[in-house]
Amino acid sequence: MAAEPALPPRAATEGMPAADQRPSDMLDEVLLRVGRLNYTWTNTESLLIHLIAGLSKVEKDVAVVIFLTLNTTRARVDLVQRLAKMDRVAMTLRDEVLDLTSRLTREAALRNKYNHCIYSFDPEMGQLQTILMRIQDRRHEIRMGKTEALTKGEASHMDESINRLRQLNVDIWDLVRRHHFPA
Repeated sequence: MAAEPALPPRAATEGMPAADQRPSDMLDEVLLRVGRLNYTWTNTESLLIHLIAGLSKVEKDVAVVIFLTLNTTRARVDLVQRLAKMDRVAMTLRDEVLDLTSRLTREAALRNKYNHCIYSFDPEMGQLQTILMRIQDRRHEIRMGKTEALTKGEASHMDESINRLRQLNVDIWDLVRRHHFPA
């Protein structure tokens, strides 16, 4: 569960659709990034186990059962935040845990976007795009199938998120070690 080195700066400009790229190559590059984003996310989210163990003062195997019983990231983050807000937790530790969990939550939107969409090619332009697989309830209507083109800017957003998650991973491990939470 250790952090990986940051992506090299050139990676932020590579990979997304170039005019001379075949659609299948573009999709491979997108899926590689999504896979890296998921790996980094899951690796970092699993560190909540150590925060649960330390804040609730239980052994790591008990924290693993709790973590796995809560089957959404939101529920796991809520638990860690609520444990951190208990009176017995020092204010400095509370603030640090809340900062770390807030950073994780901020990265969720991009990860969720790419995990809850399908990919397609614009038949006229050959542009790779996402189609969001979510119903958006409005007051008097529903919307479905929001599409967005995948651009180099999106590649950069994914790479930046991966790097932020890697740093978050390092920062959570630092807290776990400093506070002698079960590792």
